[in-house]
Amino acid sequence: MKVFKFGGASINSTERIENVAKIIRSFPGEKLLIIISAMGKVTNALEMVAGEFYKGNKEQALALFNELKKEHLNVAAQLTGDTMPPFNDLFTEVEWLLHDKPVREYDYYYDQIVCIGELLSTAIVSHYFNQCGIKNQWIDVRDIVRTDDNFRDAGIDWNYTQAKVNDEVAPMFQHTDIVITQGFIGCTDENESTTLGREGSDYTAAIFANMLNAESQTIWKDVEGVMNADPKKFTDAVFISELSYTEVIEMAYYGAQVIHPKTIKPLQNKGIPLHVKCFLNAALQGTVISNQPVHNLPPIIVVKQEQVLLQFSSKDFSFIGEKGVGKLYDLFADIKIRPNLMQSGAITVLCSLDDRPERIEKLALAASELFDVQVEKNLTLLTVRHYNDAIVEKLTAGRQQVLSQKTIETIQVVMKEG
Repeated sequence: MKVFKFGGASINSTERIENVAKIIRSFPGEKLLIIISAMGKVTNALEMVAGEFYKGNKEQALALFNELKKEHLNVAAQLTGDTMPPFNDLFTEVEWLLHDKPVREYDYYYDQIVCIGELLSTAIVSHYFNQCGIKNQWIDVRDIVRTDDNFRDAGIDWNYTQAKVNDEVAPMFQHTDIVITQGFIGCTDENESTTLGREGSDYTAAIFANMLNAESQTIWKDVEGVMNADPKKFTDAVFISELSYTEVIEMAYYGAQVIHPKTIKPLQNKGIPLHVKCFLNAALQGTVISNQPVHNLPPIIVVKQEQVLLQFSSKDFSFIGEKGVGKLYDLFADIKIRPNLMQSGAITVLCSLDDRPERIEKLALAASELFDVQVEKNLTLLTVRHYNDAIVEKLTAGRQQVLSQKTIETIQVVMKEG
């Protein structure tokens, strides 16, 4: 049993979907559970639909969704010749919601709308595979993966999900070699769709790999494997052939977009190796991630833009101390936001966070009851693991350093242009 995950870039055209079929055919007789993300930039487009709906712009939301509907129907027609494919009910699920008015928080509607991307992409690929002789079974992952109601970052009910995998997913492989399902999404016990956080399809694949005791998990991407930096931003990025679980967890924690942060633990628990391979050239060896320690790694560079620096200062010049920091962490938990970098002084705490406007505003307002709060936007957070002075100087040249923090292994710098 192997678990494969194909990201949106691997299926963003009919040619690439046909290429995925070619890859699958190269594993004849293998038992494969395949997780597939939404096509291309569909998740971003669905986020726009959710935003317009929540602002009360129903007609605009419906128009945007109708464009996505046409695009998916067009892809299905090109691949299979069907003008009425057997998944029209999925469109109705969102259209019905968009005719309503929002009465709950944005995150709830985000999950109900955005989840459709994965459902549509997998339905199209499954239907195409069956037509071209790659027999498979499609399942709605929401019938299997049970979560809590922490919308946009839902937690897994491991016991319930394991029971469903044992009872419903594992037996499917007695009748088919291939099962296709979605990543990134789940469902509450109230039958409400949830998402596991952006890029959560990697995590879903790891959940299934763990629960099915898979021999390996493979993430298929548009790069040779794991690179030491984003090759779209750094033309001199270098390929890394081997990594340890620990190193990848650190990379993900600091914001590297290679692997979802929660992916590694389910694999590590059972010693399941993770492969990162190139769907554009499946013959390349790719990167293998396992429990084996790896030495002499190059500097690993992570750049997070659109950062906000919040400065929390004591109102009466008293020491902030553990009590004040504890109150901040309580606010982070309540508002569901995590600082990327945090530094404490005698009367001040500095935090660098992703600029999610609605949550930043909520945090600043709540914290202002306890502290004097200052907010600075349009910053960049640079993280370099296995750094050296030369690489840090190069990456920070011409920029003003607002905050820095370093250990023996890692340096982080919050900076702004000029």
